Amino acid sequence: MNRKRPAILTVCTLIAVLTFAGCYRPVSYPELADTDVYPTIVRAARYHVVGTSVEGRPIMCLVLGQGSDVALIMATIHGNEPAGTPLVRRLATHLRQHPEILDGRKVVLLRLANPDGLAHKSRYNTRGVDLNRNFEAANRLNSKQSGLTALSEPESRAIRQVIVQYRPDRIVTIHQPLACIDYDGPAQELAEHMGQYCALPVKKLGARPGSLGSYAGVTLGIPIITFEMLGSDSQLDSEVLWQKYGRALIAAILYPDPVQ
Repeated sequence: MNRKRPAILTVCTLIAVLTFAGCYRPVSYPELADTDVYPTIVRAARYHVVGTSVEGRPIMCLVLGQGSDVALIMATIHGNEPAGTPLVRRLATHLRQHPEILDGRKVVLLRLANPDGLAHKSRYNTRGVDLNRNFEAANRLNSKQSGLTALSEPESRAIRQVIVQYRPDRIVTIHQPLACIDYDGPAQELAEHMGQYCALPVKKLGARPGSLGSYAGVTLGIPIITFEMLGSDSQLDSEVLWQKYGRALIAAILYPDPVQ
């Protein structure tokens, strides 16, 4: 009996249902391909919808590994900062090719947190809210731009659900264009560890009101990195991005162990 088919059929059925309902626009998930080449890691991979955007696009989460040490890596909470999405996709491919990295670990990948913003090349979601100011942090400020209430937006609620469900030991959220490794909460050592594996300097920018850094790092006490790449990185393909930043992301997964 082929045990690979049920998981793949489940994903395909879900996509078919969402497409029929008019709330899904087909996208490619190459991390699910080549199941015969990497059967162990693909069987352990779990793709699921954690929410939908204002315009009905699915927010997808890929979970790799089954260990107790959990790292959440996410990208494009600001839709006009797109370079993190192909980088996270390339990370998924690397983990599929090197499953030994996942020994004792679980990696949760949320490669596109603001699909409407990406579609419209906008920092904000469709309702004009900055999702990275919409969390229930102690320092949040209610406004039209940050949301009239905390977690008013479906996209930020989906991110919060991932944090609640998987309880990550550390979080990396990929941004542009400030070219530094920022951190919130008890994450200075993690930031310095990642800084050994890329050219970005470690720089403490400060917790912004209602940001994910404020919520996860300060309110919840989870070490969180805001990985600020260059604005020009949007022009690079995934392989070049991987050469620049891939080892830093692996360092976040392996922390506190070194990258070989």
